[in-house]
Amino acid sequence: MDAILNLQRINALVLVFLFCTLVLSYISIARRGGSLYVRRISGLNAIDEAVGRATELGKKVLYVPGIMGLDENQTIASLALLGHVARTTAQYNTDLDVPNKDPLTFAAARETVKEAYMEAGRPDLYREEMVHYVTYDQFAYTASVSGQMVREKPATNFLIGSFYAESLLLAETGQATGAIQIAGTAEIAQLPFFVCACDYTLIGEELYAAGAYLSKEPAQLGSIKGQDITKAIVGIYIVVATIGLAFGSELLRRLLTIE
Repeated sequence: MDAILNLQRINALVLVFLFCTLVLSYISIARRGGSLYVRRISGLNAIDEAVGRATELGKKVLYVPGIMGLDENQTIASLALLGHVARTTAQYNTDLDVPNKDPLTFAAARETVKEAYMEAGRPDLYREEMVHYVTYDQFAYTASVSGQMVREKPATNFLIGSFYAESLLLAETGQATGAIQIAGTAEIAQLPFFVCACDYTLIGEELYAAGAYLSKEPAQLGSIKGQDITKAIVGIYIVVATIGLAFGSELLRRLLTIE
């Protein structure tokens, strides 16, 4: 029996089963039209304020949706945020520029912006050149976008999605031009650069939560809700277990032991 099931790791099995059950259940509820509450992230207020500043200055908004394709979850979340930014720029009649590295992301971004302008009731303001393709080469793309920042000096830069070695180059250039910068990524190694060089940073799962909040897509909403409930349960369990162990509970000691 021990060869088939390691009883010392039963707590990990229970946690995985609980997590999967909660996520699938909330996705099902969302798909049936049920209401799932997701707290509005403060960074979304910063997004609206940044677009408003660009409008006041009469300058454009630059949105960089990362360098990866549509198979990357961060890109999907970034496109949801792009739709929100595009609706805001449509309402304020602010110029928007979205340079792309990946061809599929470019196609999806163009449709996202076009749909956002239609939803805002301003399809006449939409132009094909708002969303354009640059190049698939990572550093050629970085050089092009950096040069655009220096030449055109957008009032607001959004760096949201999956970034790697180019993150600091883009963030530093944008900061040097005096733009308000809002960044977001789940790449842990790149977060320090964004935190130092940008005015506001969506850190890790905040990017996914913001995308789910804005898109209302059932799979994203259900996943975020399931994760939040699981983390709350684990947090409560840790507190209870810590108190129990302090009083010498043998049962809790066994449940927490993984060898």
